[in-house]
Amino acid sequence: MSGTAQQSTATLSDLRSSRRALRVERVLIARWRHLLRARIDLAVATAALPDPLGLQAGHPLTFEVQLDLPGHLDLVCAVLDGAPLGELDRLDVLRDLDRRLARYEAMVDRALGGATDEFIQTLALDPAASLLVLREVL
Repeated sequence: MSGTAQQSTATLSDLRSSRRALRVERVLIARWRHLLRARIDLAVATAALPDPLGLQAGHPLTFEVQLDLPGHLDLVCAVLDGAPLGELDRLDVLRDLDRRLARYEAMVDRALGGATDEFIQTLALDPAASLLVLREVL
């Protein structure tokens, strides 16, 4: 086996590991951003609760259908139960965290793109190394 193939294999293995770690990091970022956005949505939604249902003039639904309608107080309690007081006051903090995560996500995406480009370039320069990489995978 040539020295170039051995050197490329180590590099390819390192690049594969880097790419794997960066992909895992992207998944974690997505989960955290999802949680932050949900928290922001909940804070905004609970600040301006909708009006009670079934009170519109000329409501076309029958009395029997309206019997199944949950009470307004039940809905409000269900939505607000467990929501911390002052959640709306934390919107700036939550949005700042989301912006910071978005910047970090962009950096991780650039790093993943760079590692992928380098991986492909290394394979193109030394096709024999790709066979060794396949052996590692299998």
